Order: sequence, then structure tokens, then C-alpha cells
Amino acid sequence: MSMLFSEYRLHDVRFRNRAFVSPMCQYSSRDGLPTDWHLVHLGSRAVGGAGLVMVEASAVSPEGRISPHDSGIWSDAHAAAFAPIARFIREQGAVPAMQLAHAGRKGSTDRPWLGAKPVAAADGGWTPLAPSAVPFTPKHAVPRALTIVEIARVVADFRAAAVRAADAGFDVIELHLAHGYLLHEFLSPLSNRRDDEFGGSLDNRLRLPLMVAEAVREAWPERLPLFARISATDWADGGWDLEQSVVLAQRLKAAGVDLVDCSSGGLVADAQIPLAPGYQTPFATAIRERAGIATGAVGLITDAVQAEQIVATGLADVVFMARELLRNPYWPLHAARELRAEAPWPPQYERARPR
Repeated sequence: MSMLFSEYRLHDVRFRNRAFVSPMCQYSSRDGLPTDWHLVHLGSRAVGGAGLVMVEASAVSPEGRISPHDSGIWSDAHAAAFAPIARFIREQGAVPAMQLAHAGRKGSTDRPWLGAKPVAAADGGWTPLAPSAVPFTPKHAVPRALTIVEIARVVADFRAAAVRAADAGFDVIELHLAHGYLLHEFLSPLSNRRDDEFGGSLDNRLRLPLMVAEAVREAWPERLPLFARISATDWADGGWDLEQSVVLAQRLKAAGVDLVDCSSGGLVADAQIPLAPGYQTPFATAIRERAGIATGAVGLITDAVQAEQIVATGLADVVFMARELLRNPYWPLHAARELRAEAPWPPQYERARPR
């Protein structure tokens, strides 16, 4: 029996398998609203057999976007626009999920294929916000340090976004604490230079992410799972690392987070990352064992046997896949056949199913 294609349960949610679609920014929204692209992009991965399909990093406020073309969930109109997408994902047998995010100092930039350069206010940009006035790179805009009042507003924005995600019909939300965006910026001493209760010691740097997790868990239905994506290391001297990540995972668990999605990097532009198949899986294993919380492995997981080995040997509870599912939305259906596991095909495609 394949463990990758075994059922997985958290709270009242049943996942048909453990092959999950990572949130992947499409830079194709209009005023934060999803378009037909999102329905087709996300819907095809649900048709393709994934257990969970997660919407890209969706900003909790307009200034929380990475680019002016990012997805958002800061108004009831956004929730209403996402509702048909969540419904379609569920109708195909996958669990609809959404990642809630604030880009912080990496906000107000252009689409990656246009160079990801800073966007001026005259062109629809804004002044990025951050824990401290430290830019991501010399080419990025200098962010404005958040005030205490604005920090409280960030917490309220995440909480309101969680309510809207539930109203839109999503069964899982994931807090984005990774990849150099706002909550990760508060965690890492490389980006957080504050001298108040939100900076300095580890407890202080954990404060805002934990406030967000607690507020979201309070607002999010108890029957539904809450995930958090973290960067387990900055891959930079003096930065965020695995030891701090274990403490964070323990505190997130106490705050009601059910699964930690273990990525890495993104805080500094010149990090030397040892890319290799499954290079981040050891982070998921360490956090699973030491923090006693379910984890997801992500990062250059492309092969069915590789994914099976990760969950079958307890290295992680689930696998998140990104680029491989961009290349092949139907990867889960083909992987199930390779692993001699059962995975139902959509009846519309049944006549093409290999026998």
C-alpha cells in the first residue's frame, strides 16, 4: 500500500492523499481579485489528483502584496470572487486551501518576468512596510518601519482574512512566515533591528508571528486545520536557523497550528543554498521529531518514489510540490499508477486512463 496515496486527516478534514500543491504566485490578479487564469490553474491541479490545492500567497491588505498583480483577500469582494474556485476544487475531490500573507519589505515590485524591479507610486506601487527600515537589496525601496499601532493592524488584517477565507469556502489556511516576507522579517535578526518588544531577543522576534497565529486560530473554525509555512533557515550567518525554527514550531503548535510546511531561504538575496533533490526535507524531519508537530516537506521533490519514501519513512507527513506540478498538473495520477496505488480519475477523462 502506498503511504503517499493513503488518506490523511486533520480535524474534520479528509485529504484523499498526501501530495499537496504548494502556493505558487501567478502575478495575474486584478486589484487582488482572481481571474479566469486562477480557476484554470488551480482547478486543473484538483482535476490532476492532488490531495490539497493551495491558492498562492494572498495579501491580507493592499500593501501586503508582492506586486500590484498579486492575489488578495482583504475585502468581502475578494472572498466572493474566490468562492467559485474553492467550490470547483472541492468538487474535484481536493481540499481547497489559501495561504495568507504580507510581503513586507519585498512588496511593491513588478512581475518576475518583467524583472521584479520596484514599482513607483505613480505606477501603482506603494511604500513597503517592515519591522525596520532595512531594504531587501540596495535596488529595493527602503521600507518604512511599522509602528506599534500598525503592528496591531497587521494582526487584525490576518484575522479578518481568515474569516473571509472561511466564508469563501476554504478548508485550510496557511500563514506565510517564510521566504523573507513580513512575518519572517520579524523573526530574523538580519531584518529585524527593533529595540522594542518586537525586536532583539528570540521571544520578542517571535511575538508578532505568534500573535497572528493566535488571532487567526481564534477566528478560524475549530473543525478546520491551520498550517504555517516557515523558512527553517536563512542560509546566512547570524540569521534565522533550525534551532530557532524548532522553538517557533513548538510555540505555533501551542497556538493551535496543526502542520508546519518547512521551506527555507528568501530573506537575503545572496544566500548560498545547496540545491539538491529533497534538500529541505531534513528540516521537516527535525521539526516533526523535535517539536512534535506534523510537517510538510517541500523543495525539489519531483519523483513518485522519492515522494513515497519521504512519507513512508516518516520524514514528513505530507509533501508539497510546486514546479513539478507546473510542468505536469496530472502528476498525482501518474505517480499513483507508478506506485500501483488507487487514484480515481475524473469520469470525463476515464477513457484515457492507462490500463
